Parts: sequence; structure tokens; C-alpha cells
Amino acid sequence: MAGMATHVITGAGSGIGAALARRLHARGDDLVLHARDAGRAKELAAEFPGARTLVGDLADPDRLSWAFSHQSLPDRVDSLLHVAGVVDLGPVGELTPKAWHHQLNVNLVAPAELTRHFLPQLRAARGHVVFVNSGAGLAAHADWAAYAASKHGLKALADALRQEEHGNGVRVTSVYPGRTASPMQAKVHRQEGKEYDPARWIDPESVATSVLTALGLPRDAEVTDLTVRPGH
Repeated sequence: MAGMATHVITGAGSGIGAALARRLHARGDDLVLHARDAGRAKELAAEFPGARTLVGDLADPDRLSWAFSHQSLPDRVDSLLHVAGVVDLGPVGELTPKAWHHQLNVNLVAPAELTRHFLPQLRAARGHVVFVNSGAGLAAHADWAAYAASKHGLKALADALRQEEHGNGVRVTSVYPGRTASPMQAKVHRQEGKEYDPARWIDPESVATSVLTALGLPRDAEVTDLTVRPGH
């Protein structure tokens, strides 16, 4: 992916998304950074000079089409990087429909809707869709039902998309990080009632490196599923 590639990134404000945005921005690529509202878009534009922003609330995927119709979308997309996500822990006996809908909307339905919108541009560029999933997308544990369900669904979305778009030259990668030092991880620890020590977990830069490796692979090969676990 040499030259001025165009990358659409969700979740660029923190954690893995921010690490990816910094790395891609530093090498001079063209960034389109998704933001949930105009205020967040202004912050991202200031942090990444020259980057474009795209505003739409992932928690309300039914309105993304309307929001995008009032904005300028890139003509081609070399990579669509789904990094944004939310988590709310709780046992099945206590999770409300609101908690289920919020996690399913942000973690699954919104990525599907974004992908639908950008498929023409991805096909034109023979681009790459990366879903930053989670270890919870491979195995579910107590109190993680809603989040894990959304991430299991995200794996299904990626697997189906890969088969559908292979003939169009679009590559699809799912990355399954273990616990990564990020604001989301700090929230998880608060919900678990545990002390948070970021040094115990994966650095977001390490996950970004794995994503960039998949993006940079020559066209004769494709990374389909990549699991990243804490090394200590």
C-alpha cells in the first residue's frame, strides 16, 4: 500500500485507533477520521492536521446513511479500519435491552452499515477492510454476554464479507486483541472492581503494528484472522 493511500478509521480518538491514525498520518497517508459529533470531529482535525472527518453516531446506525448524504465521501478507500467499540459488562439476568442494543449497534450494526457505504470505493481501490474484534469474539465468559455476542457477530460479518468480496479484490482481516491498555480497558476494570495497571496489558502500538502488517502484505497473500495476546 505504497504512496498516498486513503484510510477511513473509526475510533481514532484513543487506544488502538489513535495509534493507527498516528502511524498512518506520520507516513503521509490520507486519513478520513470518523467522529460521533461535530465537536469530536474538530478535536480530531486539530490532532491530525490535513485529515478529513466524517460525522455520524455509531450508536444510531439507522441514521448513518442520512448523515453521510450531507457530507463529502472519498472517491476511493484503500482501507476501512473498524476500531471503535463499546463495552458494558453484566450477567445475562441483569442486562437490559438498552445495554444489548447499544453494544450491538456500535460494535456490529454500525460497522456493517459503514462497510456497505464504502464498498464501491473499496472495490475501486481493491482495498482492505479490517475489523478490530476482540478475544471475546472467539470465546465468551461470564458477564461478557452482550459484548461477546456483538463481537461474535462481527466475526460472522467479516467471514461473510471476505467470501462475497474476494472476487472484487477486497481483502478482509479480523484482528482479535487480548486486553489492551486503553480507556476502554480502564472502564472494564472499573466495572470488574479491579485495579487497573496498563503495564500489564498490550500496548495499542503493538496492535497497530499487527494491523499495518496485514495492510502491507503483498497481494499474493491475505491475513484473514490474527490473534494478539499479552506477552507477559
